[in-house]
Amino acid sequence: MTPQEKALYHQIHPLKLFTDISVEVISLYLFWKRKFFAGLIVMFLPPILASLLIMRWVDLESYKQSAFGGYLRTYMTSFAVTLRVLGTIVTHVGAWYHRPLLMPPGYGLILVGWLRGLLWPKEPAERKG
Repeated sequence: MTPQEKALYHQIHPLKLFTDISVEVISLYLFWKRKFFAGLIVMFLPPILASLLIMRWVDLESYKQSAFGGYLRTYMTSFAVTLRVLGTIVTHVGAWYHRPLLMPPGYGLILVGWLRGLLWPKEPAERKG
């Protein structure tokens, strides 16, 4: 498996998903409390460590061969990743400035990044490329 494939398929490993979701909650709390550097450390360090460990030690072939792997191959483009990152930024800006109304749009962007293939599926001919 190539490094690019590992970078793609590790995103759906349960440990990676658990890490990303957990640190989102904790870092939002820290941003709300105006603990900027602690929030940044929590936001970045555990997900990076989880990614490195999973990509190095976990056999991701079963993820590649799964239906979810096929979905990622087709729909997890740089645009989808950008939407997810932008959503995280929006939620953290909302936490920093104590604007909870920014949370739903931020989470919406994250969800659109993950679910855009369900929301706007490609035609069968487009999927092959």
